[in-house]
Amino acid sequence: MSSEVIASAESVMRKRLDNLESDFNAVRTGRASAAVLDRISVDYYGTATPITQLAGIKSPEANLLVIEPWDKSILHAVEKAIQSSDIGITPSNDGSVIRLPFPPPTEERRQELVKQCHKYAEETRVAVRNARRDANSKLEHMKKDSEISEDELHASEAEIQKLTDRFIKEIDAMLSRKEAEVMEI
Repeated sequence: MSSEVIASAESVMRKRLDNLESDFNAVRTGRASAAVLDRISVDYYGTATPITQLAGIKSPEANLLVIEPWDKSILHAVEKAIQSSDIGITPSNDGSVIRLPFPPPTEERRQELVKQCHKYAEETRVAVRNARRDANSKLEHMKKDSEISEDELHASEAEIQKLTDRFIKEIDAMLSRKEAEVMEI
């Protein structure tokens, strides 16, 4: 019984870590990364469709993305979607492809990006701790209903705390890697 609660808590924590990784991938560093386009959708025949499903995305240089829509009629819609997004890059449209030049961020902008990364990491830490709290609460109820013993309760709580500590360490390691990447000139 308690092993199910632990497995469930670990699953929730893993999902939070995966979300953090996708948040970090969306943070623009100065290197061209197609991940910055993951959250941008284009109105394609009345349906909001991610750019990544409408176009081929290449990175011919370290600081340039080239977006080549398969349907040339949506070129302007893709350009408009990028301009209205919050990625802070002005696209250039040559009639067949869209180029996204990634200028190196200023020192001030890099500091803002690091703050944003810290915010994402803290939100993930809170989510992991909430998963720990929820699991411990379930275990307490199981103990109260005599489904598990006192010893099993304490052993399970210790196991959940180990899980929490492991995930918090992973979050901190991911944050320090991303921080180093963002601050790199």
